[in-house]
Amino acid sequence: MTYSFKVALRYLASNRAQTALLIAGVAVGVYIFVFMSALIGGLAVLLLNRTVGNIAHVTIQAPDRDPVSLYGRDSGTLVAILKSVQQRTTLQSAAAFLPTIEAIPNVTSVAGVVAGNGFLTKGEAIAPVIVTGVEPDQVSAIANVAGNLVAGSGDLTIGKALIGSGLAKTMGLRVGQRVSIRSERNIDATLLIGGVFSLGVSSVDDGAIYVHLRTARVLFELPDGVSRLEVKLDDLRLAPDVARRIANTTGLKSIPWTEKNEQLLNGLVAQARSGDVIKGFALVTIVIGVASALLLSTYRRQSEIGIMRAMGATRRFVVGVFMIQGGLIGLAGGLLGAGLGYLSLLPFPLPEATSSTGLPIAIGEGAYGTAILLTFIGAIFAAIWPASAASRVDPVKVIGP
Repeated sequence: MTYSFKVALRYLASNRAQTALLIAGVAVGVYIFVFMSALIGGLAVLLLNRTVGNIAHVTIQAPDRDPVSLYGRDSGTLVAILKSVQQRTTLQSAAAFLPTIEAIPNVTSVAGVVAGNGFLTKGEAIAPVIVTGVEPDQVSAIANVAGNLVAGSGDLTIGKALIGSGLAKTMGLRVGQRVSIRSERNIDATLLIGGVFSLGVSSVDDGAIYVHLRTARVLFELPDGVSRLEVKLDDLRLAPDVARRIANTTGLKSIPWTEKNEQLLNGLVAQARSGDVIKGFALVTIVIGVASALLLSTYRRQSEIGIMRAMGATRRFVVGVFMIQGGLIGLAGGLLGAGLGYLSLLPFPLPEATSSTGLPIAIGEGAYGTAILLTFIGAIFAAIWPASAASRVDPVKVIGP
């Protein structure tokens, strides 16, 4: 194998221009592979952050109370306890679960909320709204409300409300005005608009109102407990695993965001598959380029190969020489392409900081190791055909008169 390696290096060094051109071609293919991986990964990160970044990654609720069937001990009569569809599900003693949930890996924040539906009125104008009551220090624990204010202040004191920009525009509201809210429990409250936010999600901006937790308790007649606990993660892609861990640890009903966003997940899967096809074409281009160059080298070196065969070189030796050439070309081109790809991606900002006209490049999604490995393996396989052709060279024909 050592002698095969030396011969392979000699063949590559004997025609440096061709070898350099071949390595450059492989590097271009790897560069495309890396760039497409970073772009597709960045698009996925950007899409997830803008659609899911400002909602709870895991929602924790009280366990469902399913109908239970019992048999009477004395009369044998069937007794069924039915679940009322009008009964609200509340999470009692939520504070007792907080230390356990916060200690679970990847959990960054946990907020207890009292939420419900209602109607906002201003004069004769009426709009349906979703009212969320939180503690003032948790107003941005899940959705970054304070960081996305377009008017007013993020201070959420009793008697104040923060409303979405779409709702403010529809109702003609601005900071400092008073509005009336009627909850689903037919309880009214007059609140002062303290701030207007824009999260970039129409379902939130067009109908969300944040109020103080005590205000929400009055509106929805919930003196104790909370409607749910909302959990934010450092990596929202881990939501299903974290939800299962929370459910197993606490016995509570834990719902990851993925259960309610199946269409978004399907779109991301389709996007990833499209990227795999493009990267596959880049890899096929590399294989074809290496195979064609080595096949040409086989025909050019038939006399040399014939001499080696006449001197006792086995077919296995000849095959090894050409496969080593292919592997070296693939490795050199892979390292060069991956390195250039990484350097060219450094100036790009993080996907979440990308402007509306910029490319959302995630440098960490470049799949550099995968690109180098696949190129190395692909180049070796590309050398099989030329190597097989070289091993079948008849010494008598190529070195004869």
